[in-house]
Amino acid sequence: MSYACPWAHRVIIARVLKGLEGVVGMTVVDPVRDDRGWTFTDDPDPLQGWLFLAEAYALSDPDWSGRVTVPVLWDAEASVIVSNESEDILRILDSAFEGLAAPSPTLRPGDLAADIDAVNAVVYPRINNGVYRAGFASSQAAYDEAAADVADGLAYVEEILSARRWLAGNRFTEADIRLFTTLVRFDPVYHTHFKCNARLIADSPALVGFVRDVAQIPGVLDTVRMDHIKRHYYLTHDRLNPTRIIPVSDGPDLGLPHGRESLGPEALAV
Repeated sequence: MSYACPWAHRVIIARVLKGLEGVVGMTVVDPVRDDRGWTFTDDPDPLQGWLFLAEAYALSDPDWSGRVTVPVLWDAEASVIVSNESEDILRILDSAFEGLAAPSPTLRPGDLAADIDAVNAVVYPRINNGVYRAGFASSQAAYDEAAADVADGLAYVEEILSARRWLAGNRFTEADIRLFTTLVRFDPVYHTHFKCNARLIADSPALVGFVRDVAQIPGVLDTVRMDHIKRHYYLTHDRLNPTRIIPVSDGPDLGLPHGRESLGPEALAV
C-alpha cells in the first residue's frame, strides 16, 4: 500500500470500513518513489524481506516488464500477486471475507451496481484520471481538454451532492470512496501541482462538506496521511516541481462540522 496514492487509498479505506485490519495485513511503501520504484517504509518489508515492491512482481512473473504499481494484493501462501487493480481489490475486500469482516454496509450492493457504475463512468475519466491528464499534459490543447473535463466532473458531482448526501442511491458506497480520495488531495496537491486551479474544493459547500463527511466516518481520518501525500507528489515529480518545495497548506480542515446530516443516512448505517 501507499498512503500517498489515491488508488491505494481506496483499498486502505475499504479495509478499515470492513473491519479487516486483523485479517488482511498491510505493509506500506515509502511515499517518495525514485527511479528504482517503490521502496518499503520498513526497510526491508517485514513480511517478505523485500527492499522493493518490484520483487513481488518478479516472483509472480519473472518476465514482467510492465509498471510496478500500488496497491498490490499478495497471497502469502502461494507467493503470488492476486491483483494490482484497485477496483478489483476494493471489491474483493468488500465481498470475499464474509464471516471474517465486521458487520458493515456492502460497498457495492447489487441493487445499486448500475447507479455506481454510472457515477464511476463520469468520476473516473473526468476527476480521478482527469487531474493526472491535466498535470502531465505535454501540450496546451491536451491540458485545456483535461482541465475542462475536471471542471465538468466537479460540477456533475457538486449537483448531486448539493441535493443528497451520497452519490449512488443516497447510500454510502464505493463510488463515494473513489471520489473522496481525489477530492481530499485536490486543494493541497492537484490545484497547484497539477494546475487544476479553476476552483478550490474549499469554495464549494457541497464538495467540502462531502469530504469532511467521509473523513469523519470512524477510522477514515487515520487513513489520510497528508505528510505522505504531499511528500510523494512534490518530491517525486521532478519535472513538475524541480525545486522540490512542499507547499504549506494541507487543504480544508477535515475536522470541522460537515453539516450534511439532513441530506441522507449515516455512512455506516447497516
